[in-house]
Amino acid sequence: MKYQPIIGLEIHVELNTRSKMFCDCLNNPNECHPNVNICPICTAQPGTLPVINKEAVRKTIKTGLALNCQIPEYSKFERKNYFYPDLPKGYQISQYAAPFCKNGFLEINGSPEGKPSASNGVKKIRIREVHLEEDTGSLIHEKNYSLVDFNRAGIPLMELVTEPDLRSAKEARKFAEELQLILRYLNVSNADMEKGEMRVEANISLRESGIKNKELGTKVEIKNLNSFKALEKAIDYEIERQSKLLALGEKVIQETKGWDDVKGVTISQREKEESQDYRYFPEPDLPSLSISQNLIDEIKSEIPELPQQKRERFKKEYNLSAQEIEIFIQARALSNYFEKAISELGQWLKEIKPEPKKESYFHLIKVCSNYLLTDLRGLLKGASVRPPKFLKKTWEGKDFFTPLEKESLTGLITPENFAEFIILIYEGKISSPIAKMVLTEMFSTGADPSHIIEEKGLVQITDESALEKIVKEVILRNQKAVQDFKKGKANALQFLIGQVIQETGGKANPDIVHNLLNKLMATAGNV
Repeated sequence: MKYQPIIGLEIHVELNTRSKMFCDCLNNPNECHPNVNICPICTAQPGTLPVINKEAVRKTIKTGLALNCQIPEYSKFERKNYFYPDLPKGYQISQYAAPFCKNGFLEINGSPEGKPSASNGVKKIRIREVHLEEDTGSLIHEKNYSLVDFNRAGIPLMELVTEPDLRSAKEARKFAEELQLILRYLNVSNADMEKGEMRVEANISLRESGIKNKELGTKVEIKNLNSFKALEKAIDYEIERQSKLLALGEKVIQETKGWDDVKGVTISQREKEESQDYRYFPEPDLPSLSISQNLIDEIKSEIPELPQQKRERFKKEYNLSAQEIEIFIQARALSNYFEKAISELGQWLKEIKPEPKKESYFHLIKVCSNYLLTDLRGLLKGASVRPPKFLKKTWEGKDFFTPLEKESLTGLITPENFAEFIILIYEGKISSPIAKMVLTEMFSTGADPSHIIEEKGLVQITDESALEKIVKEVILRNQKAVQDFKKGKANALQFLIGQVIQETGGKANPDIVHNLLNKLMATAGNV
């Protein structure tokens, strides 16, 4: 008997507000000293009263709007009661009956391979709610004792709950990855899973395949998955584990499990709680909230272009491949840089008379994308974080390269200079080998390409008579390659072209060299 996985996700996200949820303590996820960002409120001292963080509420509503949620007119906070050493109050201020956001959805790519594509179909994953609460502290377990750090206690924590619409580990991973991108585009959270700023919990059950509207199977929750890889592996393991139990006629126990990344197995922690176990009741120290349409409209106007909108626009405006588009979507800063460079190229084309055809524009875009995504990104890898001091004030693009793409610059090339570099290639003033040399020098010094070419004498040789002498010498020195070419070996011609380009220090025009070689080898007696 085959079984269909039924998967829902609960995703906790720490918001990047300046202060905590109900007090003025600093919200600093990078603090390495324990128990310094604390006060009587977030450590639950007697007589203290919480105050709602307005910015956290706005960021939660902004996230809900980006995820197509309804924003109710009325919302309130409640107490979620449970006892754990890192929960100083003995309860958590959360939301249950009246969350800020309800009944939304997020569309993920529906390709069977799980690969991104701007043209593939999509699958709609319903979002039950997005609510706001406070985070707990963190525990450090030693051999014979545990330590508690309350720096994290009280940080604004947004929780998103999906409907059980996911059907595979790959779909769950794609949903979480797309959500992380949206959170970063909205600037509501860094959503760094390694730092615990985004934590995923998966609820998994199985039911017989091919039966619609059948009652769901027994649900197992896997807590605190802190990477996309762990999420996918844990769900796949749990699906296999439950399938084996059901195949043997055994029952699946409703429980909460953890994931052992080393052993690659889920580990039982406790029986799964139900909502009544938390004894929710309205938070008496906080007022209920009325959310006006004006506030919703104001927050909605602050939402930037989101990843899927950008995918569709990049396909339409720039005719890029799905793979290229996805690199730009993931590296938002890099895409900003790309668009600034394309704007410069478009302006240059408009000034040419007669104005070139549209094909020329798309060719320029392709050349720009290729050099940006291959050569320039290759230079970026492993570069230091800090740019040269002399460029800090002159380069306006300091926001282009951020932790979002995990790349940085030692030398900085302005989008204007990069566009000029692409134009020089397009006009045939520099060859591909010279282009790589020029780009490396631009990256190291920040100088403009024309200055580098003039200073180093790197202008491409296009004088046919000057090249003909060099081509003849190369033919005489490489008779075996000439004979191989005459026997139909195409690689021999490429070898000879490379020899001529090497002889000229990369400055020979490859097309002219190609034509000369064909002509001179066809009339061997004239060489």
